[in-house]
Amino acid sequence: MYRWILAAIIIVPIIEIWGILRMGDWIGGWNTFLLILVLSAAGALVTQFEGRKVWLEAQRQMQSGQIPGRAIIDGICVLLGGLLLLLPGFFSDFLGIIMLLPFTRPLFRNMILQWLEKRMRNGNFTIRRF
Repeated sequence: MYRWILAAIIIVPIIEIWGILRMGDWIGGWNTFLLILVLSAAGALVTQFEGRKVWLEAQRQMQSGQIPGRAIIDGICVLLGGLLLLLPGFFSDFLGIIMLLPFTRPLFRNMILQWLEKRMRNGNFTIRRF
């Protein structure tokens, strides 16, 4: 697990810097900088909108006596998508936008649910109190 995290910490910034440099060569440095700012601002707005929708859906499910499992997983996707959009770079922005869109979010929801189910079956899922 730690190897994957270490690899991500090293490889992801290299890919992001490469993408920024390639885009800078293609459209110019200032245009690239403005595009990164616009994508981050638009991502913050979309994250706020989608987060509010997920929050209201979770509240509706709880008021009707249901467990808001799907809404919680959607909230995790919105949170991760918003964080990815705040990172400078085009690859993380692309992944963040895909995680935020309601019609592509089920792909990530299923991946998260499969990951959780696998961890629970193996007995590797623990909840710690601080």
